[in-house]
Amino acid sequence: MKLSVQTFITLDGVMQAPGGSDEDDEGGFDLGGWQGPLMDEETGEAIATWYRRATALLLGRRTYDIFSSYWPDAPEETQPFKSLVNDPPKYVASHTEPEFTWDDCHWIGPDAAAGVRELKARPGGEILVPGSSDLVQTLLDADLVDELQLVTYPVVLGKGRRIFETGLNPSAWELVESSPKPGGAVASVYRFSGRPEFRDM
Repeated sequence: MKLSVQTFITLDGVMQAPGGSDEDDEGGFDLGGWQGPLMDEETGEAIATWYRRATALLLGRRTYDIFSSYWPDAPEETQPFKSLVNDPPKYVASHTEPEFTWDDCHWIGPDAAAGVRELKARPGGEILVPGSSDLVQTLLDADLVDELQLVTYPVVLGKGRRIFETGLNPSAWELVESSPKPGGAVASVYRFSGRPEFRDM
């Protein structure tokens, strides 16, 4: 199976708490909700298109807790995302097995990289990882991400968890899709292409 990471980031790469002020204040982060003022209909449709490609979702534990507390009983006006999030099977990376309260959720075991390798070995389909910053670091460092689906917003926060933290393996990515949106965001898709090359200029 193909594995894609889909997330919202700032110009300085921060992906923490885009959706709300109380979404995630870990590390003293107090700038949550930075995405809302820059959201527009075209960006929403681009995100929905990525979700429609997915045959399964893979969530980190924090993202599972956030999603499972909202999406099962989300109002109908949140469609199509209500169905796009609720309907596929959901796999959860966590050091301990959660007590699932959401339909069709499955624990991949305490070793996230090993569990994801097993999922990726299955034939066909696409696994989508929305957000889940800690899990994304693990997947990137293990070269398990095939595609990055990024919505980059024209804002700099100067703090918060970033999609590419210090210490990751160097990697190279091919830009396969890029589209600016009316609110100033750019929706881009990058495909993993191995290790970067280096040369003197």
